[in-house]
Amino acid sequence: MTDNNTRETDEGSSGVEIETRRELERLRAETDSLRAELDETNQGVLALYAELEDQADQLREASDLKSRFLSYMSHEFRTPLGSILSIASLLSDELDGPLGAEQHKQVAFISTAARELSDMVDDLLDLAKIEAGRISISPAWFDMLDLFSALRGMFRPIVDTSAVDLIFEEPVGLPRLYTDDQKLAQILRNFISNSLKFTQRGEVRVSARLESEDSIRFAVTDTGIGIPQELHGALFEDFIQVDSPLQKRLRGTGLGLSLCKRFAELLGGRVGVESEPGVGSTFFVVIPLALAQEPADEA
Repeated sequence: MTDNNTRETDEGSSGVEIETRRELERLRAETDSLRAELDETNQGVLALYAELEDQADQLREASDLKSRFLSYMSHEFRTPLGSILSIASLLSDELDGPLGAEQHKQVAFISTAARELSDMVDDLLDLAKIEAGRISISPAWFDMLDLFSALRGMFRPIVDTSAVDLIFEEPVGLPRLYTDDQKLAQILRNFISNSLKFTQRGEVRVSARLESEDSIRFAVTDTGIGIPQELHGALFEDFIQVDSPLQKRLRGTGLGLSLCKRFAELLGGRVGVESEPGVGSTFFVVIPLALAQEPADEA
């Protein structure tokens, strides 16, 4: 009786061991299969990473070539454009003899076209410099009165011959700024130029006010054609222009507002627009009062 029980126990133990071995073998097979799948997946991921890296290298190379091309062509265009402007100026001053009324008109057309093309070339050159990381920021202390005075003088010849009033609100009670005044002036010049182009009558108003205790908001408000809400988001992208009958008569690269955005970011700020068709537009830039830690003796 005891022998029979022992045999049954041994047979039961052997059955459990066999079943356990089978289960272990099944688990081992599943593990090997999963490991093979993981190895295959890892190889696929590595191949994808390598492909993405190759594409990134190609994109970087293409971007570098584009920046170098823009820079080279911009420099090459500057010399003949300078010559055209100089010759037009000599003709207009009648240094080589008097001109008739129609000839003065034609010379003026040449000068205007050359200046417009020169502005486009400058925009392309600025874009190339920014994309190549060659734009430097030179902060310094300055008064907004001086900035507004310089801008007023720059646009006086244009405003004197148009039906639009250019108004600079006096920046009363505002502190001095420590930033790159040349970059800030370029932003405001672009805003003002755009407003004057798209405002046939009324006014363009330039103002400044504190946005917070450590930032300032410059705004250019016009009574021009206005811009639909759905276009606001794309206005500051490269080569974007508003589609309108007035735009078709005006030439440009579509880079002005894009450069304003990039310059504002370099100054630690941002740009924006508020506009309504038929009412007008306000383009603004908000920048810090101080771009960097000011020297102790200037605080």
